[in-house]
Amino acid sequence: MDPEIQKMREVILVYLDRSGGLQKFVHDCKKYNDSKQSYAVYRFIISINPSDIAELDATLGNYILHNPLQAAQIFQSVCFVAIKTLSLIEQLQTEAQISVLLKPTHLPPLPSYVLSLSAYPFNYTSPRFYMSEGIVIAMGTVTKYTQGARFLCTEETCPFSEGFRCIRVHCPGATESATVRTDFVCSLCSSPLQEDMKFRVLGDKQIVEMIDAKILNALKGYSIDKSHFRIQAFTLFLRDELANKMTIGNHYRIIGIPACVQNGLQATACIEVTSVQLYKPNGPSFVSDNFKYLLSLTSSSYWRFTAILANIFASQVVPPGTYNTLKLAILLSLVQTREKENADYLDLLIMTSDTLVIDRLLNYSLCLLPRGIRHPPSSDIFPSVSKDKHGSASIQACSAVLAKGGICYIGDLCSYKKDKLELLQSVLESRTTTVFIPGKKYGEEADQQVTVSVQTNFWSFVDVDSSSKKHIQKENFLIGQMDVSLIPVNLVDGFGLLIYSEFPSCHLSSPVVCHILKKAINPEAMLYKVSQQFRTQDYEQFILFARNLHVELSSEAESLIQGYYLASRRVRRDSIHGSTLSASALKILISLAKAHAKLSLRQTVLQEDAVIAILLLESSLTLKHGTSALCVAPNPVFPFDLSDENSLQQRDIYLMQCHHQLLKFIAAYSPGIHINTNEE
Repeated sequence: MDPEIQKMREVILVYLDRSGGLQKFVHDCKKYNDSKQSYAVYRFIISINPSDIAELDATLGNYILHNPLQAAQIFQSVCFVAIKTLSLIEQLQTEAQISVLLKPTHLPPLPSYVLSLSAYPFNYTSPRFYMSEGIVIAMGTVTKYTQGARFLCTEETCPFSEGFRCIRVHCPGATESATVRTDFVCSLCSSPLQEDMKFRVLGDKQIVEMIDAKILNALKGYSIDKSHFRIQAFTLFLRDELANKMTIGNHYRIIGIPACVQNGLQATACIEVTSVQLYKPNGPSFVSDNFKYLLSLTSSSYWRFTAILANIFASQVVPPGTYNTLKLAILLSLVQTREKENADYLDLLIMTSDTLVIDRLLNYSLCLLPRGIRHPPSSDIFPSVSKDKHGSASIQACSAVLAKGGICYIGDLCSYKKDKLELLQSVLESRTTTVFIPGKKYGEEADQQVTVSVQTNFWSFVDVDSSSKKHIQKENFLIGQMDVSLIPVNLVDGFGLLIYSEFPSCHLSSPVVCHILKKAINPEAMLYKVSQQFRTQDYEQFILFARNLHVELSSEAESLIQGYYLASRRVRRDSIHGSTLSASALKILISLAKAHAKLSLRQTVLQEDAVIAILLLESSLTLKHGTSALCVAPNPVFPFDLSDENSLQQRDIYLMQCHHQLLKFIAAYSPGIHINTNEE
């Protein structure tokens, strides 16, 4: 025996003993032994820490990282000797029956161990461990594959006609025909081999498509980053315990062995995955000095900081001081984006006749998030099913899933057909969508239904001028109500906020017109001083920091929100349909209040946050159903322009008056609610 191989075996035994791997191996053997059943293949998973092994023996560490298939054979022989020496599995007969899967805990943080899915050429010729990362864009259903099989020689006098001498085991990147087929011959006498079907071992297999995370920049529709790059999806094979370990739309880091699978005349580059880790990039732990200074200047009021944020936001697209209510709503929606179940969602539906400016503003805002997706009209918003290269069913991630933890901007709502709008309404209500997979069509025995979580905020707009031409407008409008009858009522209610942009297309304000003309002449020009003081990158950092803040409702804010909600349910009702306030209104109020606290860089929701949330929702309800007894102004959050400190002071006084008016409204229509005020 090669002395180097023998030394590696000894080091392996020492490593397994020190790392606890030997104890786990003995425990796995006991399970096989207790079953009293003979298996063709005994499968063992061995976790490897490359750093620890390299410290014990550099040669073995290098061998595992660069020749994992050959290293697994050395581990196989060590396991066989251990089983026989310690009598761990009585049924085991030959070393060929042992299958060892090596799983490195990590790889050295060096460029040579990173396999980029966007780099060219793609190095799939080296069958060794690589680390890669990307986003899952398609997932197949779980099917079966052959882990191992027992073959017997058809020549009765041959020693290989009995026992477990001819065992074939799946290798990374190998197809099913490499493990099981009818033309294998005996290595001893060259007679045909025949499979013993009783001993075939099956495992789970799932095919996944993954793509480099740079794809998100390409799907924004507009991007600050002008660099060009190549994007290509690659196939991952998840086997056995890794099946269903990935979720469509998530970002993962994987370790695996690349391979080239031959399918007829076509060759497909793929990665046989050995470990999967969910990747969550850390957000920035700071905001820019200019924002910190602005926060300190406005510390005397809980309303001024967010007012100035909205006032100067997106000055690259619209002049400061324009579209303030819409810009505040956009900022609130941006900070309410998190990848988690039961998140506080905040969807926006904008009524406008100035679609060009609104579209530019929404596109610009998308790019402030890692996952801001502009939905292309030619594709599906929600997951769909198609056949993969192997003829099996594959669920394709569409815009809403790729925007997980971000924003999905779907454009003009009136451009979608009735069935798409009904599906959107269902998703807004449940935050899930169901994909139906007909078994007969995709070669499965039974039909399947897969539920996919949709964790994103939706933005959309309705062109008022266009929609008014498509149908006859109603005449019996209530005060403050807009005609939104072209869109189903339940769908409008599904969006958290309905916002009407301030300027009709025929009366664009002079600053907006000047801005558009100057930008058309010089697109890269910085037209305002605030654009240099508060850059796009500063807002990007600010939003990523603010959205990660964990906020809690104070008892005063909670009482104010509940009091308004109950009072509004009593006020907004008719004799036929009962209350016109949707059941989701309370969730929307809480989401708005939390978002305003985050935007103020606070971790406690105060009454001042609740006041802004209530005014925004009441304005939205007025557009849908007309004014109520609370009777807020048409633009309640920004009743006048913010030009100097005096205007900010006037706004504070106005909002305090709104607060007192709100307390009177609650006392009149929800007398059971007691709210502690500052005066008390």
